Amino acid sequence: MLQQLLKKLIKNSAGQTKFVMALIGLSVAVVLILSAVQLQSNYYELLNSKNNQDSIANFLVVNKALTDQNVGASSLSELQLADLKKQPFIESIGTLTASRYKASIQSNSELFPFYTDIAFESVPEEFIDVNTKEWYWDEHSNYLPIIVPNQFLDFYNFQYSFSQNLPQLTPQVVKMVSFKVTIQGTGQSISMNGRVVGFSNRISSMLVPQSFMNWANGKFVASSTNQQPSRVIIRTKDPGNPALSNYLKKEGLITDADKTRFSKYRQIVDFVVNISGITGLLMLSFALLIFSLFIQLTIASCKDEIALLILLGNAPKSLGKFLMKRFFTANIWIVLLGIVFISIAQYSLYSWLIDKQMMLSPFISIYTLAAAILLLLVIAWMNYSTIQKYIRLQQATK
Repeated sequence: MLQQLLKKLIKNSAGQTKFVMALIGLSVAVVLILSAVQLQSNYYELLNSKNNQDSIANFLVVNKALTDQNVGASSLSELQLADLKKQPFIESIGTLTASRYKASIQSNSELFPFYTDIAFESVPEEFIDVNTKEWYWDEHSNYLPIIVPNQFLDFYNFQYSFSQNLPQLTPQVVKMVSFKVTIQGTGQSISMNGRVVGFSNRISSMLVPQSFMNWANGKFVASSTNQQPSRVIIRTKDPGNPALSNYLKKEGLITDADKTRFSKYRQIVDFVVNISGITGLLMLSFALLIFSLFIQLTIASCKDEIALLILLGNAPKSLGKFLMKRFFTANIWIVLLGIVFISIAQYSLYSWLIDKQMMLSPFISIYTLAAAILLLLVIAWMNYSTIQKYIRLQQATK
C-alpha cells in the first residue's frame, strides 16, 4: 500500500512530459557517446587488423624529391638514413642497392626476339613479396634469378608487344623463358643465363639477389664510385599515418602517392570521430543535468507529502530506495537499448563492409561495453546523490 501511495504521489507531482523529455535527451546522449567509442574501435580495427593490412601498401619505396638544386646529388646520406630509422612510425628500413655497371638482357629463343638495356636493383630478402626457394645466387649458380615488376609485364603485353608484333606472354610462360644477361664494366664483359622467378607488386624495378649485386658491383665497378643509396624501402604499420606524410614532406622525400593519399582522409576521419565523442560527452552532461533537475523538481513538488510520510514513520532509507528504483530503472533500460541499437548498427556495418573485402568484427567492442557500464555507474551516482541530498534537505526543513 505504501509503495502504491508513493507511486501515485510521484506520478501526480511530476509531469509525464518532463519525464519523457528527460529520458529522450539522456537516450540520445547515451547512443552518441557509445557510437563514438564503437567508431573509434572500428577505426582502429580497420587500420591495424591483420585481416585488413595490405602487405604491399605497408612497404614504401622512398627517395629524394628531384629538383634543380639536387640533380646529381640525390643520394641519401648516412645521417638521413639514421634519422629515418629513429622514426616511431617506421618499423624497419632496407637499402635498395642500384647496379653501377652496364647490363643488357635478351631472349635466347628465336620465337621471342627481345633485347633491351636494363638496370638492376637488390634489396634485403625480408622486403621482397615473392616467396621462392630459387632466390639464391653464387658464382657457381646455373642462372641468375630475376624478379620483375608486374607493371613491366603489363607494359610489355599491352603496349610493347603490339608495337613490335610480338606475342603476349603470361607469367607462367615468362618463367619458362631463358634470357641472356650481359654485364659490362671496367673493361670486362660477362654473359650468363637469367630466368624470371617471380613478379613483384611491391617494388617497381628489376631485382636480383643481394649476393649477385655485391659481386657484380665489386667486379665491374671502379672503387671510386659513390655507393650511397638513392632509394630505401621502409615498412610501416600505417602508410596513411599523417605523421609519416608530414615527415617525408619536411625532409624533402617522396614515395608512392597512392599509398599515402589517405593521410588527409585520416585527419578528417580523426576530426569527425573526436567531434562525435565530444558532442556525446556534452549531450550526456546536459542530459544528466536535466535529469538531475527533473528529480529535484519532482521531489520538491511533493515535499509536503514526503515530509508527511517521513513523519508517519516511513524511513528515509526506504524512501530513498523507492525513489532510486523509480528513476534509475528507466536509465538501465536506456543504456541496454543503447547497446542493442549499437549492436544492430555494428552488424549492419559488418555485413556492408564484408562485400567490399574489409573485415570488421560483427560484435560491438569490449570498450563500448565498458563505456556503457561506466555511463550506468555515472548515472547511478548522479541519481543517488541527488535523491539523498533532497531527502536530507526535506528532513532538515521539517
